[in-house]
Amino acid sequence: MGRAAALLGLSAAGPGSAGGDRDSGARRILPVALLVLGAALIAWYVIVPHLGRTSQWPSILIVALILMPGMFGLSWLALPAWNHRRLLAACVVLLVLTLVLSSLGQDISSNFAKFALMTAVGWWFLGLFEALSWVVAVAFLIPWVDAYSVWRGPTKAITTHHADVFSSLSVAFVAPGGGAARLGLPDILFFSVFLAASVRFRLRPLATWLSMTASFGLTLVLATWLELDGLPALPGVALGFLLPNADLLWRRLRRQPRIGDGTEVALDRPADD
Repeated sequence: MGRAAALLGLSAAGPGSAGGDRDSGARRILPVALLVLGAALIAWYVIVPHLGRTSQWPSILIVALILMPGMFGLSWLALPAWNHRRLLAACVVLLVLTLVLSSLGQDISSNFAKFALMTAVGWWFLGLFEALSWVVAVAFLIPWVDAYSVWRGPTKAITTHHADVFSSLSVAFVAPGGGAARLGLPDILFFSVFLAASVRFRLRPLATWLSMTASFGLTLVLATWLELDGLPALPGVALGFLLPNADLLWRRLRRQPRIGDGTEVALDRPADD
């Protein structure tokens, strides 16, 4: 956890220490890395629809192994802002921007705006959770809700009868030739909730990011292999949060005090290196 914390600029080391110097360097590098990755992804979305269409499985693997990690790499690089004091204002600005870009038919720009909006909303939403147990409870609950929605509930109705609505309520991952896989906006939101929770509650951020990102690719591969129109993505996201942190969650929840006795605040501090 020490190495991940240093990368994210979350180390508890003081500003005059070597750890503080590393953190300062990381804070300078992260915005540049975010801009470079964002520019590369925008170039991808502009260029790849005009390339020759690849067959199904190469397209699936390109999306699962390259594009999805790239997109969620934006979330990783922006993670130090998960508890920024102006996060709610950023959510409002991103919502307006998303609506404007969508109304103007700016598909690529609105796609990135939706991704940023759901990431920011997820981080703000985590601020409403007063204890780690709340996050764990959500991780156990949402797979069942998502599975019902995809197979029998609102998501199935929308994807079957209102494909244009689903396009508006999802983020596209474009493959060469213009085909696209899509994740619903709640998938992005809860990815962000769990990723930020791994930092707030001193879990394993890098392992959490890796496993949740991999779960999206695995879900896409399974849906293609089973020849299904879609599979619920949140069960994989929930497992991607729970499994790499299982031992830490167990220990923390066993000794977690009741809300309101003042001890819970200690769980929100960054981990020491």
